[in-house]
Amino acid sequence: MASRSVASTLTITLILCGILAGQTRPQEQVPNPNTQTDPARQNNGIGIGTAAVDPRTYVIGAEDVLFIRVWREADFTAPYIVRPDGKISLPLVGDLQAAGLTPERLADQIEQALAEFINKPDVTVSLQQVNSKKFYITGQVFRPGEFPLIVPTRIFDALSNAGGFRDFANRKKIIIMRGNDRLKFNYNDILKGKNLEQNIFLENGDTIVIP
Repeated sequence: MASRSVASTLTITLILCGILAGQTRPQEQVPNPNTQTDPARQNNGIGIGTAAVDPRTYVIGAEDVLFIRVWREADFTAPYIVRPDGKISLPLVGDLQAAGLTPERLADQIEQALAEFINKPDVTVSLQQVNSKKFYITGQVFRPGEFPLIVPTRIFDALSNAGGFRDFANRKKIIIMRGNDRLKFNYNDILKGKNLEQNIFLENGDTIVIP
């Protein structure tokens, strides 16, 4: 009888220990889908990073992607692609000219247009993606292709986007094709600090050819 009583006592003790352990064990945190951050909602509402441009000087062009934010007005806050005719379309307002304006100037015009429908609209225009201005690199480089011309860029700096020169690249006879013009560029000279005047700023549509 004594042994049976001891066994019963041990059983009850183990059960109580298990219950207490379960009460003190930290609860596993289950993610709440309603509180998770949606990457697509970051960066002003879409997944594309904002292009680093000066809203006071950058000139918007066709096919650029803009993000227009109207404070406390979700119906107007959204990404907008500048159409080939240079315009965008906003609810209620209709078509507005965007190409040829800076983001800051466009924001002013949108505020004026929305003032007929909203009391003191507060508008911010940012550039999400540059598609209207670009340059090209081709020839004996590891990463030829098309590159956005977001900020003023010199030839020497542009070449850093190409992943380096191939073994047989002629770095002394690089050509910049600009319309009907053919501009010469000697990469080795720039490395030596010579003839720096040839390291000009690229223009929209320029093609750098490395023979």
